[in-house]
Amino acid sequence: MTFSIESVHLGDVIVIVPEVYRDERGFFTEVFRADQFEALGLPTHFVQENHSRSSKNVLRGLHFQWDPPVGKLMRVTQGRAFVVAVDIRKGSPSLGQWYGIEVSAENRKQVWAPAGFARGFCVLSEFAEVQYKCTGIYNKNAESGVLWSDPAIGIEWPVSAPVLSEKDAGARTLADWLTSPESNHLRFDF
Repeated sequence: MTFSIESVHLGDVIVIVPEVYRDERGFFTEVFRADQFEALGLPTHFVQENHSRSSKNVLRGLHFQWDPPVGKLMRVTQGRAFVVAVDIRKGSPSLGQWYGIEVSAENRKQVWAPAGFARGFCVLSEFAEVQYKCTGIYNKNAESGVLWSDPAIGIEWPVSAPVLSEKDAGARTLADWLTSPESNHLRFDF
């Protein structure tokens, strides 16, 4: 089985499509293979995998972590979700820009967003299950978020009245994050 890179956005956000074998019994696909990911220049070392289920119009994000920095490989295994990545890397030519794509159990697309990107999703179907592999272990003392509706970013979410957690509703803007002392921990060379 093979994987292909469908597209690359903001320099580092990559949409990956796995090969799928279908027959009268159903389907089979590989969702990760270190040798093929390495050949495509994708990460191969993941240390944690998360699985969430959310109802229609739930919006989770925009989340990120700086210690350790975490990249995420995201996919939807049930339903449909609009998956977003926002570049929050100081000095990046695409700082503050976003990319979003509909990912579903049907299209089997995966989105790789490396460390230095805030990530989130909103559910488009009655419910969706999202799974994501992480390159770092979760550290609640070194994670934060950017406001999902930050007008300076201007994400065009496909929901008008999202269901939010208190934490996500009260997240700071990207400008506030970039002037915070914590933002100095998230450094990248360009």
